[in-house]
Amino acid sequence: MSQPRDCRPFLQPTSVAVVGASERETSSGGAVLRNLIASKFPGQITPVNPRGGDVLGLPAATSLSEFPEPADLAVIVVRPDLILDVVDEAAASGHKNLMILPGGFREAGPEGEVRERELLRKTEAAGITVFGPNSAGCIHLTESAPFAATFLRDLPLGGGIAVISQSGAITEEVIAAGNARGLPISTIVSVGNAAHLEVTDYLAYLGAQDDCTCVLLYIESIADADRFAKVARSVVAKKPVVAMVGGRTATGGQAVRNHTGGTAMPDADAAAFLKSCGVIRVKSLRQMLLAAKGFGFHPSGIGRRVLLFSNSGGPGVITTDRLIDKGMEMPPLPNAYAADLEALMPPEAAIANPIDMLADAREDRFGPAFASALRHGAGQFDTILMIHVVPFMVDAGPIIDELARLAKDAPLPLFHSMMGTLVHKQDWFATMEAAGVAMFNDAEEMAETASILAQYPPLKAAVSA
Repeated sequence: MSQPRDCRPFLQPTSVAVVGASERETSSGGAVLRNLIASKFPGQITPVNPRGGDVLGLPAATSLSEFPEPADLAVIVVRPDLILDVVDEAAASGHKNLMILPGGFREAGPEGEVRERELLRKTEAAGITVFGPNSAGCIHLTESAPFAATFLRDLPLGGGIAVISQSGAITEEVIAAGNARGLPISTIVSVGNAAHLEVTDYLAYLGAQDDCTCVLLYIESIADADRFAKVARSVVAKKPVVAMVGGRTATGGQAVRNHTGGTAMPDADAAAFLKSCGVIRVKSLRQMLLAAKGFGFHPSGIGRRVLLFSNSGGPGVITTDRLIDKGMEMPPLPNAYAADLEALMPPEAAIANPIDMLADAREDRFGPAFASALRHGAGQFDTILMIHVVPFMVDAGPIIDELARLAKDAPLPLFHSMMGTLVHKQDWFATMEAAGVAMFNDAEEMAETASILAQYPPLKAAVSA
């Protein structure tokens, strides 16, 4: 079993040196330095550039040997053929934590393999820990000590979600898509070649952080399956862990070997292994983003018993199909709730699960029906999913205001999807999400998200399955 290493200097350093820092817009060193500044990192930042002077307004050192005492973390962003010289300098000057972002190591053929062997030999001899190489870096936006050493183009919005990935490109897409969807992501770790620090190390560290509420993984291979399983089970006891495994097909497995040199897990093996660890498995990046959305609102997961509350029959039908396909349950309405609905609804409405209040329902129908669902649903249902179609003849604004008012004190997790041409979509979504309701454009994606959340915690999912 591999020995754990300390991730703290790479996610929460006290001081940072950027070797290869530059003011050039197109340089990796410049991008890392700009992101460090943009993250509002509170510790000392020292650019390292042979020319000295100032870089982006910060006094620069010409080399690591100039430091009066070692930086907590040295980020290396120079040409691959210069990296080993910087490692020698770091060893001679007492720098113990190196984040090496450039590639040119074992992923780059025979010459790179030799370079990586030398990297390991030198760092082991000096007692140095390496993050990377061949990595997009790390972002960890805690309130007390935000930090971003990366050349990725943007920073996430912040929140309880952490992402650990064996692909830098996937982390960039997670940030872009997450920001577009308003996902509460604070931590991004691009593992790279994992010379020392592996997925399991970061999982153990983030699993112990109270401000991290959910961990998402993109994995192509696991170096030490026994240690991963032990750590994952420990983390899952406190918070959900969701994993997407790349290379689950034979052709995808070959792509993994070409990408990182790792050995991928076949589909059936990946499913069985993750299940044994209590890790929720998803099969696409889209599903991973849905997990981030759902667990961002409901980090404790949900049960499988769903009340589907709708003002349209067709969307209710296809969403019901998706829920049942995903192993969710739709119990009948409690008698008291059915009686309330009979008194509130026109004769054509469907008083069943799913409910169809009809498309012309306004706040005087939505509000009392939803209030009654909250009164009678606790204990009968684990969550309420709502489908809200907005026809031309109904003003959705008052409906949203009433639903949001009632949702603030809801005893059940709530999800809401809106369909049709949504003139004031941004405002309506913001109003509902401020009340704690997860909002969706697509009712089927809402159902799929609920089914992901129903898999946590694993013991609960096993009992109700």
